[in-house]
Amino acid sequence: MDTVFVIGSNSFSGASFIDFSLNKGARVIGISRSPEAIPEFLPYKKYNYDHFTFHQLDLNKDLSTITSIINEIKPAYIVNFAAQSMVGESWIKPSDWFTTNVVSTVKLHDELRKCDFLKRYVHISTPEVYGSCSGFVKEDFPFNPSTPYAVSRAAADMSLKTFSETYSFPVVTTRAANVYGPGQQLYRIIPRTILFILLGRKLQLHGGGTSTRSFIHISDVSDATWRIMVEGKNGNTYHISTNDVISIRDLVSHICARLNVLFEDHVEIVGERLGKDSAYHLESSKVRAELKWQNQINFDKGLDECIAWVTENLEALKDQPYDYVHKP
Repeated sequence: MDTVFVIGSNSFSGASFIDFSLNKGARVIGISRSPEAIPEFLPYKKYNYDHFTFHQLDLNKDLSTITSIINEIKPAYIVNFAAQSMVGESWIKPSDWFTTNVVSTVKLHDELRKCDFLKRYVHISTPEVYGSCSGFVKEDFPFNPSTPYAVSRAAADMSLKTFSETYSFPVVTTRAANVYGPGQQLYRIIPRTILFILLGRKLQLHGGGTSTRSFIHISDVSDATWRIMVEGKNGNTYHISTNDVISIRDLVSHICARLNVLFEDHVEIVGERLGKDSAYHLESSKVRAELKWQNQINFDKGLDECIAWVTENLEALKDQPYDYVHKP
């Protein structure tokens, strides 16, 4: 039984990947700076797994403890989802984003490169490093970050490239389109829209929702991440995406239609966020060709799953924070 060490286990993507890995039979160690979230946000809590262990540890403060656990357990794989991840909020105190996403992350990498037992390190990056772009971009598209968040992620990615080339560090990098699915944090656009409609609240739509995105179900992303972790080529980056593109306005309108409410009754148009990229669309033929991955969940089915999750858990979810809560 291989051990998978997941950093950022309380994140939406991290918790979903843990659930996927446990179902694959892996032993999983999860760490997060926060206590485990309520079960509604942690799909692996549905089952009584005896091969999962959680540690509350902060990458910024507890690196020596994290490193000690890694050296003791000697996991075959380490997957790092941890990051200060909000784009608009990164303008408020950018130093926090650089502390986590660059300084602490590079310190972690400098420890991991010494771990000769490590089969693969999976670095979860973001399309934000490309900035706004037209058309579908491949993995070698030039970086052009436009926010403190994106700059901080690009810096860590470039640092990892040097580690890969200099130390033969066994790293693979993933960049996924906008993920969604049951269990996502409520400040993200899909669960937030559903929740606000059910609560009779107005949703603020920044910039009128003209920016376009590709959305991909988290189950498909976890499947791709597992394949990349096990079979990917060291030093390579893989895009995980669909070929479907939708504007944020059309997305919200579509959710309104599925809930049988009028867009105009539930949406308020407000100003755009600083540095908001108008579009980024990822070309994903590489992971499809090399690793035989295909996305399985179509958008309407995925939206219906999200609507059902919010509806069934409304009593618990309405007591959770609706907005992003920053933790330095």
